[in-house]
Amino acid sequence: MSTYRDFTAPIGSRRAPVLRTVGTRERRSHLSAPRVPTVGIDIGGTKVMAGVVDADGNILEKVRTETPDKSKSPKVVEDTIVELVLDLSDRHDVHAVGIGAAGWVDADRNRVLFAPHLSWRNEPLRDRIADRLAVPVLVDNDANTAAWAEWRFGAGRGEDHLVMITLGTGIGGAILEDGQVKRGKYGVAGEFGHMQVVPGGHRCPCGNRGCWEQYSSGNALVREARELAAADSPVAYGIIEHVKGNIADITGPMITDLAREGDAMCIELLQDIGQWLGVGIANLAAALDPSCFVIGGGVSSADDLLIGPARDAFKRHLTGRGYRPEARVVRAQLGPEAGMVGAADLARLVARRFRRAKRRRVERYEKYEKYAQFRRTTREAL
Repeated sequence: MSTYRDFTAPIGSRRAPVLRTVGTRERRSHLSAPRVPTVGIDIGGTKVMAGVVDADGNILEKVRTETPDKSKSPKVVEDTIVELVLDLSDRHDVHAVGIGAAGWVDADRNRVLFAPHLSWRNEPLRDRIADRLAVPVLVDNDANTAAWAEWRFGAGRGEDHLVMITLGTGIGGAILEDGQVKRGKYGVAGEFGHMQVVPGGHRCPCGNRGCWEQYSSGNALVREARELAAADSPVAYGIIEHVKGNIADITGPMITDLAREGDAMCIELLQDIGQWLGVGIANLAAALDPSCFVIGGGVSSADDLLIGPARDAFKRHLTGRGYRPEARVVRAQLGPEAGMVGAADLARLVARRFRRAKRRRVERYEKYEKYAQFRRTTREAL
């Protein structure tokens, strides 16, 4: 007599070779991921940006809001994420959600272990968001997602050894080799912003002093401008007049805009940030020897005002300069949306597994119905 196992066995035999190859290497997985829209979310120290992204990296729609005050509970940030996803889901068929978080994410890409600019401490972000949404969720470091996006769709296309530097509120970093994001044993590789470059230097929110991001980041840029303005320095008169004496109103984008207009102090500040950027890149080249450095994040919008000094400093400080190949230093092409696009594209891998699991459930149900029909027919024949 036939049994239910007879009907279901072919499914297992067909599924086995698939399971041996699923998710082994991201560079292979993304080629076979479903071409469905997914939501990418980029969470930084000052903003939360969410967008619906198609399989070619095109943003179909995006929304943005300020990051809730970091003194509030993690649930406040979770609520913001859920609200943005539900808002986008009203107008788009969303198959998965990818989150790029500004913090250290564990190797399982579930928990945010530590976020210097947010209140997450060992926070099970993936599980908590997945419990509130009806689609699969993937969580990764925001620099990892940005590097993935630039490799897939932007300035890193064709590169097999790429290092991403994201300059925003702080400095994020990511390493991508042979189509794989290198996350390290515990998932926290690439935190270049917290390399100590000045012993006993400026205090960093991470708890240490002299971290690289205290000298080459959006926070560093604004801090230096505000200190000069507060000291009533003659070189700061232009920006003081621009903010009508309200020093707290000085922002990074404002400094960049004034530098483009020729403000000498703002140009010099961006040069200083760029020189520190070049020093750090030279150190990373000595350790990792990539073929390309991609500079992204909000501060990179200064373009050659920042990248030019960085390239010069990189060449001056590169170990073995003149006797070794030099990595390219290029600006990211996807701009501030890179982390969001990369998170969405990585989420397509989860969407594929979700769709496959759903299909297997349907197949099992169909097999069971076939078996039940067989039993009913057999009983009627008797």
